[in-house]
Amino acid sequence: MTDVVIRPLTPSDAHLFHSLHDPRLVGRSAFGHRWATTADGGDYRPEWTWVALRDDVVVARAAWWGGPEDTEPLLLNYFDFAEGEDEAGAELLRRAPWSVEYELIVPAGWRDTPAVRAAASGRMAAAEAAGMRPLVERYRYEWTPADGLPERPGRLVFREEPDDAVILDVLRRVHSETLDAHALRTIAGPGGLEQAAREELDFFNWCPSPRSWWQLAHTPDGALAGIHVPARNPGGPCVGFIGVVPEARGHGYGYDLLVECTRFLAGEGATAVAGATDRGNVPMAAAFARAGHRVIQERVHLV
Repeated sequence: MTDVVIRPLTPSDAHLFHSLHDPRLVGRSAFGHRWATTADGGDYRPEWTWVALRDDVVVARAAWWGGPEDTEPLLLNYFDFAEGEDEAGAELLRRAPWSVEYELIVPAGWRDTPAVRAAASGRMAAAEAAGMRPLVERYRYEWTPADGLPERPGRLVFREEPDDAVILDVLRRVHSETLDAHALRTIAGPGGLEQAAREELDFFNWCPSPRSWWQLAHTPDGALAGIHVPARNPGGPCVGFIGVVPEARGHGYGYDLLVECTRFLAGEGATAVAGATDRGNVPMAAAFARAGHRVIQERVHLV
């Protein structure tokens, strides 16, 4: 078999990306997202999009994504290959110069449909052959006004907190006992809890939404309960963060925070609100369901 040539695309040959057949079972294309360069109004840059060619035919492709101001990609979220070309896909990932997370988007209940399960498992196996490993599976939610605006429980008092040092301290407290797989991975590394808290703060600042949207929540007697961050990311309005401090857990305050976050974004004119949580975070998943947020996707994260 002829060796593959692996290289990034250029603006002049970006059309090659669409030459690979895509059954649209998993990944961004399965949900109506078409790969396009930023020059053509899309989300991708040719230099961050690589292909593997065999006899000048694309047999594997991968596209890395970053925000408009990012100088390096943040995420691999488009990766597939022709039938029988899983090793070409793995080799493409090995040769690419970025070691960032791979987010595979799959339909809800993806394991229940054999063709979908096979498509997802094939991509995951190729990524693992390239040196990645599964980190977590997550639910991806959406709320729209048609789902109904949840009523405020009225148990907490919300106010803006302008001091980043205070926010950072709250994030440390939230992550000191957490179910979040990404935070746990960071905490287990050399940066520990401090880095996990700072990464959350960096994400808040990365979002183009106003700083004034961040709010702390207190009980009527003044005790800190947690934090919620309504946000806008490049895809639109989203639940940026929900966190309850350890000493306030056991009262279901995650639901109160999520309701406030949802109502805040609705008040800002949001026609859809995105959210996500780990499959293993049962309390937060229950809060999303109770607040009328529907699971519209699942996502598998490999690192």
